[in-house]
Amino acid sequence: MAKRRNSRAGSRKAKPLPSEPVNLIINSLSHEGRGVGKVEGKTVFVDGALIGEEVSAQITFQRGKFDEARAVSIENPNPERVIPPCEFYGTCGGCSMQHLTSSAQILHKQSILKEQLEHFASTKPQEWLEPLQADLTAYRRKARLGVRYVSKKERTLIGFREKYSNFLADIKSCKVLDVRVDAILMPMSELIDTMDSRQFIPQIEVTCGDDSVAIIVRHLQPLTEKDRALWISFAQQQNIIVYLQSKGPKTVARLWPIENSDALLSYKLPEYDLELLMEPLDFSQVNASINRKMLPLAIDLLEVNKEDEVLDLFCGLGNFTLPLAKIAKRVVGVEGVIDMVERATENAKHNNLKNVQFYQTDLASDLTGQPWISTNFNKILIDPARSGAIEVIPNIIKFNPDRIVYVSCNPATLARDTGELVKSGYELIKAGVMDMFPHTSHVESIALFVKKK
Repeated sequence: MAKRRNSRAGSRKAKPLPSEPVNLIINSLSHEGRGVGKVEGKTVFVDGALIGEEVSAQITFQRGKFDEARAVSIENPNPERVIPPCEFYGTCGGCSMQHLTSSAQILHKQSILKEQLEHFASTKPQEWLEPLQADLTAYRRKARLGVRYVSKKERTLIGFREKYSNFLADIKSCKVLDVRVDAILMPMSELIDTMDSRQFIPQIEVTCGDDSVAIIVRHLQPLTEKDRALWISFAQQQNIIVYLQSKGPKTVARLWPIENSDALLSYKLPEYDLELLMEPLDFSQVNASINRKMLPLAIDLLEVNKEDEVLDLFCGLGNFTLPLAKIAKRVVGVEGVIDMVERATENAKHNNLKNVQFYQTDLASDLTGQPWISTNFNKILIDPARSGAIEVIPNIIKFNPDRIVYVSCNPATLARDTGELVKSGYELIKAGVMDMFPHTSHVESIALFVKKK
């Protein structure tokens, strides 16, 4: 693997990597969960090492300012070190922190949020929220899995990529995938082995609802009738929904079942007596157990009551909007993707909610003239993509809301946007992290901003 990475240097001849391990003491953890130490003054990032450990590490990649390495042996192991629950942990790159207790993982993620807020916004919340944790395994309801038929092995690999590599990890099961998906990994591999087009299946995307599982099979050449029949038979045997995709998202078409054109995936929010319908390419929260804890937290932070008019920006299929509508006087959800607006509208109708409307708008554009803009929203919830909401904040401020709840999947952009909100007269009252992706370095967080009196 080291040789492949060093080949990126182009025409320059790569310097040979040290053949002998180096010894160092780990002083901190990087954002992605690697141990950080120094060898002769040069920073080394060590995969599999934890704070305080004395490590013998093999250098795997060298740069001018730092080296990368993997732990070979460890002395004085950190008290929070545990045996990874997954047998493929050392190879698969899907999870990077299984060697650390879940309680230590979430505290590490909170420290990243704290660091980013201090660095980008020079601030901190008045109160840290208790971290949200729920299911630690079998939590992942959505995933994009790589597929590759390997001639030398005479079989198909399905899963995530190896650590720091473009090669697929050779795994036979996955501890973090929904158990219904984990159960069909090997049967799917065996099916693809028998396909005429086995060399032309690069990806399978999976989405789970409460009562059903859907997969999207990407294929780079048209499938033969034999191959289509194989997937139909597989769908019937496994009781799953199968879609085919030849090019972009617009080419996704259901293969089985064919007799029902309605949405077949859904998830329930029992606390609010709601059922949300979805299609496999729709954005939905990966971790259902965390989502069910996150929704009441967000609503409690907003202090929603029956007199409130609430704006939900980047609303998706209505995950926050519909629970809000169960409590508030009126709720408006705004989203940039028209398919999501249509799905959210369908979900409002499906749940017989009359006090909620959805609109498609480019939220980074000038909102003057938008039909929903004249409402005096007193509370706002935003749940943007990783790029954050920097272009949207000036429009948010115009509403002069009393409270803003910001749900984030990127602490760096949350911190940057916090700085803008603070400049605009808001105080960061509460913030905390949510373990949406246990055992990974992904940091999901939530923050409450209140208008200064």
